[in-house]
Amino acid sequence: MADNNHPGVRIHPTAIVAEGAVIGEGSAIWQHVQIREGARLGSCCVVGKCVFIGVDLVIGNNCKIENHATLHEGATLEDGVFIGPHVVLTNDKLPRAINPDGSLKSANDWVMGHIHIGRGASIGASSVIIPDVSIGAWALVGAGSVVTRDVPAHGLVVGNPARLIGYVCSSGHRMQCTEGALWVCPTCGERVTLDR
Repeated sequence: MADNNHPGVRIHPTAIVAEGAVIGEGSAIWQHVQIREGARLGSCCVVGKCVFIGVDLVIGNNCKIENHATLHEGATLEDGVFIGPHVVLTNDKLPRAINPDGSLKSANDWVMGHIHIGRGASIGASSVIIPDVSIGAWALVGAGSVVTRDVPAHGLVVGNPARLIGYVCSSGHRMQCTEGALWVCPTCGERVTLDR
């Protein structure tokens, strides 16, 4: 699984890694992954089977991207982000195959949206993130959610459209509000001051 173009990286022979993609040392790229040109993955990342990583996408260190996730260009993932299986990071708010005159749309006929996912955040299986959204550090997006607006740090969101239902600690446990803006995790004891 070694790759002469990416020393210290394990790349499965069925994966397609474009010339110009940068993959950090200690990362593992599994079966049938496609990583497009200009993509930058940090060190010690795990990219599961059949993942698509778009042009110029930026992924930090120690990220895990599970099987069949689709990450389109325009996204940035900070360190320690978890992307569950079948997650889709989109980049077009007005998707069309053709222009009003019937001509096929080209790269010049649309405006790319952006997604930013903060350190340690987790995106649950089969979730869809709509462009021009920021997901805060240590946030948790429940499985099957459709995120259409920003998620605060430590925010717990679920549903379609996703709505804020609480906050989680850095380990992912639900926190309780004790006084004012102080939230405490009854499981691990972490204390976080958060604006509601």
